[in-house]
Amino acid sequence: MKNRLKSLTSLSVLAFAFACGSHPAAEAQNPPRSTAGFAPANLTGLAMATFAGGCFWAQEEAFEQIKGVKQVVSGYAGGTVANPTYEQVAQQTTGHTETVQIYYDPKVVSYQKLADIFFTASHDPTQLNRQGPDAGPEYRSAAFYRTPEEKQILETTIARVNASKEYSGKIVTQVVPFQKFWPAEDYHQGYYRLHPENPYIGHVSAAKVEHVQKAFPKDLKNPL
Repeated sequence: MKNRLKSLTSLSVLAFAFACGSHPAAEAQNPPRSTAGFAPANLTGLAMATFAGGCFWAQEEAFEQIKGVKQVVSGYAGGTVANPTYEQVAQQTTGHTETVQIYYDPKVVSYQKLADIFFTASHDPTQLNRQGPDAGPEYRSAAFYRTPEEKQILETTIARVNASKEYSGKIVTQVVPFQKFWPAEDYHQGYYRLHPENPYIGHVSAAKVEHVQKAFPKDLKNPL
């Protein structure tokens, strides 16, 4: 896993035609719609987990493939401005970070399992205010807890992963109480599957999604 994570980090030295969130003008004017981007109509029996691990395109797809996950929405959390836009968040004036909100069935997948995926496979939690080629506080790693039990799970998982020496550095993920999640614009929802031609998806996002697939093969909805 260390070599795999090093390969993800090494992507930061490359230049790409598009960064996370960048999109052709026509795409923004006519945002594609998908089944993603909206909370499930029926929340009965579902729980929520909210994580920020860099570009939400990869995080959304990484967690969408896990059994028990019903829906993942890309958005923003951790800031002070209501209804932030991508442009505002990118200007680093709102305090938000790119985030995914995961709606899941706790009878099928536990919060602990989602935390394990988040801290060991879906991103590099040791990078401060960046993920690979994406730099800035809007790409910081953060885990937003709703209950004391979730906070304990997050802190215990961080301690365990640090002790395992999984990474060369210490985890810098912010563990903070959940306050508000704002869904991102429509064109960001389901972006990974809708735009495989985007160079960023092929060069950056795909590696993160594949890393989750290889690290948690038994937890995939569609095993490889």
